[in-house]
Amino acid sequence: MRPIVSTFFILFLPCMLWAQERAITDSIPYEGNNSETRFKARQLILPASLIAVGSWGVCNGFLQSVNHSVQDGMTNLRGDHYFHADDYIQYLPVVSYVGLGLVGVKAKHSFKERLIVTATSYLTMGILVNGTKYLVDEKRPDSSAQNSFPSGHTATAFMGAELVRSEYGTGYGIGAYLVAGGVAFLRLYNNRHWLNDVLAGAGFGILSARIGYWLLPINKRLFKLDKKDTAIVSAAPFYYPAEHVIGGALAVRF
Repeated sequence: MRPIVSTFFILFLPCMLWAQERAITDSIPYEGNNSETRFKARQLILPASLIAVGSWGVCNGFLQSVNHSVQDGMTNLRGDHYFHADDYIQYLPVVSYVGLGLVGVKAKHSFKERLIVTATSYLTMGILVNGTKYLVDEKRPDSSAQNSFPSGHTATAFMGAELVRSEYGTGYGIGAYLVAGGVAFLRLYNNRHWLNDVLAGAGFGILSARIGYWLLPINKRLFKLDKKDTAIVSAAPFYYPAEHVIGGALAVRF
């Protein structure tokens, strides 16, 4: 039971650290979209720490023993009852990030901007996670493959949670991070990942979300989202004497 309790604490430690940070920064008035898209070095502390600890666990004897202790605890808890909801709920925070603004929740960015942030974050996460999987080549706990480190499911969930937190504030962020922590726990419960895999996955996910926001100003210029949507209307009448046809043409350009 002790390894399982320790696992819960470690998985939800990012939530506690984030909540402590928000208690300070929430007192600062919001100054528009730049508050999220502006790079701040302190935003690297949490994801870099998670990635560093997770990476250390690949080769460190002590952390590998912790991995096996957690695995044994999960085996005792699970028995023969697997629960693969993590394959689906990993996407819930990302969907919430895009969709909450459509159902009346106040968002800091437009729907188009959120789509661009999502695409950028997901592409970044895919490159980081899959590139690392290929380089590290770590065997999964169930020996099913050699791509255990880091956890892609966990990265996806934590990426979405950080996007929700950044876009909609503390309340929605806590809910999203709880879902992400649940996904990480289920990856351990289903014997698909080691503890260090999900820690690094959480770090990669949070970092990818931040990169998605940092690159938003560039992408807005690239996709010309800074320009206001305007419509140019032109009309031209025509008359063909031979066919006795009269009419007009209307063109609208956005």
